[in-house]
Amino acid sequence: MVVEERTYVLHTGVSLADYLHIYETEGLPAQKPILGGFLGYFVTEFGTQNQLVHLWAYADLEDRRARRAQLAGNPQWQGCLAKIRPMIMTMENRIMYPTSFSPIRTLPVTTGQPDTALA
Repeated sequence: MVVEERTYVLHTGVSLADYLHIYETEGLPAQKPILGGFLGYFVTEFGTQNQLVHLWAYADLEDRRARRAQLAGNPQWQGCLAKIRPMIMTMENRIMYPTSFSPIRTLPVTTGQPDTALA
C-alpha cells in the first residue's frame, strides 16, 4: 500500500471557505468513487496559512496511476478543477510507504472497485 499526500497552498486573498465548499460539493463527490482510499482532508491553523493537505491510499503506484488517469477524464472533476485550480498558488505531492509497524497498513485498500471505502 502507498499513501499519497497532496499539499496545496491557496493564493492570499482566496477564501478558504469558498475553496472548501466547491471541493466538498463538487470535487470530492467526483473523486471518491474513482480514487477510493480517501483518508482525509486537513487545513492548517499554525504554520503555513491557507494550506490544505489531503491523503489518499492506493494498493500500489500502478493502482494510483490508473485511478488518476480515470479521474482526469471525468467531466465533473474537470468542472471542479476549472473553479479551484486558479485558487491554488502551489501544489506538492509525495508518495509515502507505511512502516512495518504502522497501523494504517492494515486498512483494506481494494483495486477494481472504485467506490469501495476504507474501513
